[in-house]
Amino acid sequence: MSGKGISLESIAQEFRIQGELVSIEGIDTGLINSTYIASYQLGSEQKRYILQRINSHVFPDPIAVMENVAKVIGHLKASTKSSSSSRSLELFPTTGGLPYFKEQDGSVWRCYNFIEGCCTYDTVESPEQAYQAAFAFGEFQNKLADLSAEDLTETIVDFHHTRKRFARLMELVAADPCGRAAEITAELAFIKDRESVVGRLIDLRDTGALPVRITHNDTKFNNVMVDEQSGEAVCVIDLDTVMPGLSLYDFGDLVRTSVSPYSEEDIEGVSVRMPVFKALVDGYLTACDCLHEAEVENLAYAGNVITLELAIRFLSDYLEGDLYFKTEREGQNLHRARVQLELVRQLEASEEEMAAYVRQWK
Repeated sequence: MSGKGISLESIAQEFRIQGELVSIEGIDTGLINSTYIASYQLGSEQKRYILQRINSHVFPDPIAVMENVAKVIGHLKASTKSSSSSRSLELFPTTGGLPYFKEQDGSVWRCYNFIEGCCTYDTVESPEQAYQAAFAFGEFQNKLADLSAEDLTETIVDFHHTRKRFARLMELVAADPCGRAAEITAELAFIKDRESVVGRLIDLRDTGALPVRITHNDTKFNNVMVDEQSGEAVCVIDLDTVMPGLSLYDFGDLVRTSVSPYSEEDIEGVSVRMPVFKALVDGYLTACDCLHEAEVENLAYAGNVITLELAIRFLSDYLEGDLYFKTEREGQNLHRARVQLELVRQLEASEEEMAAYVRQWK
């Protein structure tokens, strides 16, 4: 059963998939959507597909999410700019031709192809892997450069509006709904000292220096499918957050999640691996030749802005009582914020070297 009153087999039959359904198994990957692998027999060949139910709590308008995903996948498929593998993410329509199936209770499902011979990794272990991830996201941006951002819905409003995130944190400090503000004195002072940073990308956008593009908005390494044999990036996945944004949001988050060798919970291991940063720049700019001058100029600073933004979000959630980010222990969001702030310190110390490397590309 789907958990919503309709069988998984019935849901699978709503999509245009050739062959006979053999089995459906749940998988634990991902923290947001409910995901299943459906296996079909077609002649002597067995093929697998991904069935997913979109989490409507995280995405209150799942139809808009799917309309965005369908437009992006369609555009990517039509593009001829890619020089990578022909394997790509495909969206299978329903028997009625829609890119999603909606149950009577409002649950929204979709069906993707299962990309065989590929895998994902949670952490970047080498500059070579960093290059592949950055190339994949750079190519993704480049292939979408001629698709207007106006064609997509902003499904999470002001998702990366760092200035508004900062203002919200100040409101929560003043209100102190859970009596925790006294615990973040040092962190708050650190962030206030960097108030000018929070508006850096927004201000450039508002002046027109940074164009609004279609962006991925979740550029972690584990959102890139990698060929198990060659180690080369095959395609970008997890398109739920594709919407209008800035290219520097994507590159900044790629820096944030790649340059430090340890998990986001390990403050002792925070550091900036310069060879990894350089590989990110090389991969991204090799694949993406559509960027404006101001976009390239700010590559070295984008990671700092996005890292500071996430620290602000962790602190805000801590002050509100840990309502957004899942926690497993008391004070976990405060600790996460401290890890991000330590990475901000490390990125600041490396900014000149990073900027000098980016300038070589101009």
